[in-house]
Amino acid sequence: MDRRYFLKATGMGLASFGVMAAAPNFLHQFAAAQTKNGSKGRKVLVTIFQRGAVDGLNMLVPYGDSEYYNLRPTIAVQAPGKTDGAVDLDGHFGLHPSLAPLAPFYKSGQLAAITSVGSPDNTRSHFDAQDYMESGTPGRKSTPDGWLNRVLQSAPKKDASPFRAVSMTQTLPRSLYGKAPSVAMANLSDFTIQAGLYTTDLKGGFEGIYDQNVKDTLNKTGKETFEAMDFLKRANPAKYQPANGAVYPNTDLGRSLKQIAQLIKAGVGLEVAFTDTGNDIRWDTHLNEGGARGQLSNFLRTFALSIAAFATDLGKQMDDVLVLTMSEFGRTARENGSRGTDHGHGNTMFALGNSVRGGKVYGDWKGMKNDQLYEGRDLAVTTDFRDVFGEAAAKHLGAKDLAKVFPGYAASASKFKGFVS
Repeated sequence: MDRRYFLKATGMGLASFGVMAAAPNFLHQFAAAQTKNGSKGRKVLVTIFQRGAVDGLNMLVPYGDSEYYNLRPTIAVQAPGKTDGAVDLDGHFGLHPSLAPLAPFYKSGQLAAITSVGSPDNTRSHFDAQDYMESGTPGRKSTPDGWLNRVLQSAPKKDASPFRAVSMTQTLPRSLYGKAPSVAMANLSDFTIQAGLYTTDLKGGFEGIYDQNVKDTLNKTGKETFEAMDFLKRANPAKYQPANGAVYPNTDLGRSLKQIAQLIKAGVGLEVAFTDTGNDIRWDTHLNEGGARGQLSNFLRTFALSIAAFATDLGKQMDDVLVLTMSEFGRTARENGSRGTDHGHGNTMFALGNSVRGGKVYGDWKGMKNDQLYEGRDLAVTTDFRDVFGEAAAKHLGAKDLAKVFPGYAASASKFKGFVS
């Protein structure tokens, strides 16, 4: 995809955020249509990457397994009912107390947890593991595109919105590399457009790019597209008022999810959104991790408050939204000599949405005894992360051919956990 083709392919209007006075006339018509039709029925997948390998064993606490306390004498979270104890889920697992803002969603059946999920590849490299998870091809470094982009490629749409795929990050994440155009933006007022591996960043102002291509076949519609994007660029996210009393933390993740909610409500054609937990959170807790209180606890509190605010803000619109959290691998079952944990294997994911069959912990829990652990040190992986991704892609976004989304892997509905209705 060269720049000229990309510019042609994105010749359509976008709804604005707030005052419409400065927008070209067609934006009024587009916004009116969106107001009438909204985004009802358009499914949106929101993925949150917990980069750095979160300690899933303290996030989803296996308090019913006595080995958990034997292996973690100083950083284990106590059982429900005890001081700073976990929030009980099912009599065996509980949420870390800092994740309490998510507990009501579990109780209402909107939140599910998947335990012992991860990659079949045994790397303990952050870089490689993140690459494999985002490409969707563990063990293979040559894959040119990402799994989320392949989901979009599997269901091409005529006149698709340039905002079909948005990453609230400084640069395009590995999972959105590919032929399907994607937008990377740090915030709504200052963003960069990328079309995966097949185009360069489009910087310096959309109007300037149009002027450079004035002899192209772009006509008035193309020019209005740039005006629309410039209007979006000038929008002030601070004017946005969350609904239902939602309060987002003033953190990277909180701000990103707030703006994703803004895009969903604006009806700009969003289908896939990506963000990570930003610079405020360091999940790589090799030392002084803490248990119910401390370093990890503080990070989990911000994480939970951000996601809870997002779901509260969208309210009924969560009928069409699925939030999926992930991390490249888990951490060691046994705490280390620095009262932290090292790079591990199996981990925990969360799924949130009104279409989620929540109120349940999914996955095959093997246990934490030495012969039950992977290499005698890590939680074993019993669910391939591609089966979780595949279920979200197929049952939520309607992807038909998972063999193309996950090349080289026999993905099928028989491997789904059943967390999406």
